[in-house]
Amino acid sequence: MSDKEEREIQRFMELDSNKLTKGKERELAIQIEEDIMKQNEVLADQINQEFKKYNIKSIDIVGAIGAGKTAIIEKILEKLASKYRVLVICGDVTTRVDANRIEKHNAESIQINTGRECALNAYHINQIIKNKDLNNYDLIIIENVGNLICPSDFILGTDKRVTIVSITEGEWVIEKHPMLFKMSDVAVINKMDLAEILETNVDKMINDAKKINPNIQVITTSAKTGKNIDKLIEIFGLEN
Repeated sequence: MSDKEEREIQRFMELDSNKLTKGKERELAIQIEEDIMKQNEVLADQINQEFKKYNIKSIDIVGAIGAGKTAIIEKILEKLASKYRVLVICGDVTTRVDANRIEKHNAESIQINTGRECALNAYHINQIIKNKDLNNYDLIIIENVGNLICPSDFILGTDKRVTIVSITEGEWVIEKHPMLFKMSDVAVINKMDLAEILETNVDKMINDAKKINPNIQVITTSAKTGKNIDKLIEIFGLEN
């Protein structure tokens, strides 16, 4: 794709996001968006095949800002970093705060700063792995940008997608964001150490997730206390 084509795509995406496109221009913007998503799916499939080729287990973790994504990854690494060669790809709008946290747990981390983009896509991941020797890794964890909406547009080619929410977000959070749960393998309800204080209806959250996706596995955790981290690792098919 030429620089000019990329600029045109960006222009149409910006116009469409601001609801400024009309007529033929809007039709073209919609077509461009559909093409981008199709290209992402093709690339995601290629990434998945590449992971399988090297026998790498891969996990895409999504969730809102503050749900506890990084904290849960840290707890997982405390248990697995000595047994698995781990690469953690951290997505964020700016800074490398999460990557710095991850590196303290004996895992390699790479920070992707997306700028104005609210989610990682397969292109981001491909840019990383094509410059890495995948023989060096057993497990790749991708921590997506903190968002419960945008990541639903882009699969990344991992074995499992995990959506993390916390009881601090309220008992309606899953019902309000069904798309991510429809396309996730695991739903994690975090910060259970605050359950008695907040009195959040956790049963409703669990039932909402299963109603949206009958095949989803739901687990309650506390990154603070380590509750059910071992069980989460087991769900991932990893040996603790």
